[in-house]
Amino acid sequence: MPKNEARLNRVNEELKKEISHVLTFELKNTKVTGLISVTKVKVTPDFKYAKVYVSILNSKSIGKTMEGLKESSGFIRSQIAKDVNLRITPELVFEVDDSLEYGAKIDKILKELKKEDN
Repeated sequence: MPKNEARLNRVNEELKKEISHVLTFELKNTKVTGLISVTKVKVTPDFKYAKVYVSILNSKSIGKTMEGLKESSGFIRSQIAKDVNLRITPELVFEVDDSLEYGAKIDKILKELKKEDN
């Protein structure tokens, strides 16, 4: 593994931890509802941008929650800048990660197929 890739992975994990903390304890945006978990963070090699994949459960409106996250990205970024020692704090780009829902859907289909076999 190249040296830079190892560093990127460390930064990804650190950002994931910090963003989760900010979303859980410090964010006060009323649009952001439901249980939000950060599933993955991918920083670009130049550290200018970070794609933040979030899974949203029990939200009133996923669209509104995403809108709220986009509006709050400056605040979240400033909180991260305080806690994570990086020369450049990346700009945050939020994406919905629906892999959990996709997995649940696949599970359901497999269970139904199993029932049909019996």
